Amino acid sequence: RDPLAAEFGIRAYADPREMIEKEKPHLVHLVTWPDTRVELMSLMAELDVPLCTVEKPIAVAVADWKALCALEEKSTTRFAVCHQFRWQPHIVKCRQALASGALGDLKFLDISAGMNISGQGTHILNYGMSLNQDIPVTRVFGAASGTAGMIGGHPAPDTTVGYLTFANDVRALWNNGPTAPTCGDPSTEWQHVRVAAHAARGRVNFEEFGKWKIVSPEGTESGDFGDMETWMANNLRAQAAFHQAMFTWLEDKTRIPGTNLKQSLHEWQVVLALYTSAVERRPIEIADFDPPEDIFQQLEVALTS
Repeated sequence: RDPLAAEFGIRAYADPREMIEKEKPHLVHLVTWPDTRVELMSLMAELDVPLCTVEKPIAVAVADWKALCALEEKSTTRFAVCHQFRWQPHIVKCRQALASGALGDLKFLDISAGMNISGQGTHILNYGMSLNQDIPVTRVFGAASGTAGMIGGHPAPDTTVGYLTFANDVRALWNNGPTAPTCGDPSTEWQHVRVAAHAARGRVNFEEFGKWKIVSPEGTESGDFGDMETWMANNLRAQAAFHQAMFTWLEDKTRIPGTNLKQSLHEWQVVLALYTSAVERRPIEIADFDPPEDIFQQLEVALTS
């Protein structure tokens, strides 16, 4: 901590409360493991921090999800999750192509990632939902396997597959883990982030470490991610646009970024619905879904029995 503070000419703190009370920041970015969310986000709300961004996933289980749902209802702090690639230039082009109407009505989303649902699943769900105007999920039918990843910083089954229905009747296949298509360096687990959307008259495809393509009646536009230096530059652009969106939200409460806390809590509810579907072997309707407090433990038992 101290060497970094010296390098950038800033003060170092060991106590977040002390830091916020002295520095009075407009925006706090929480870069911590998921099991610290409730404590630190509650502190931000208590201290009336105007804006706060947090890493994904927003939760790890049911109790913390419910606590954050309660916080979201009462807090004046405006929280959002760092799904910054929502603002990556190529996925923005894909989203604009769909929104233009030139491709016709959206029919189906195909979203996948090489890491588990806690590691990258909410990333791709948020990116996929952005292609569908952030319409909420209404039904989840899911399957899961493998328990090696159910301990650690991002606990989740090794593999999950979900079939999602949205309120506008668009459907999605949501695939996380080793069954996901390879679209980056095959020697890595993390380079296979992919979202695709199929519409009545065209389609779009975005691979974070691969190709992007827009197919419309007017023709095809395509490219690739470049190299790691280009990837980093686009990541920085996306981070900047995300945080600019936060400050815009502070100035205009109607301009809510698509990674806001309420949206992210809905996405985690979809994760919990997938777990419940895998355990109970039935589709889960989101409207009346109250997840069992021990669903993660139930899932682990089901996957080892």
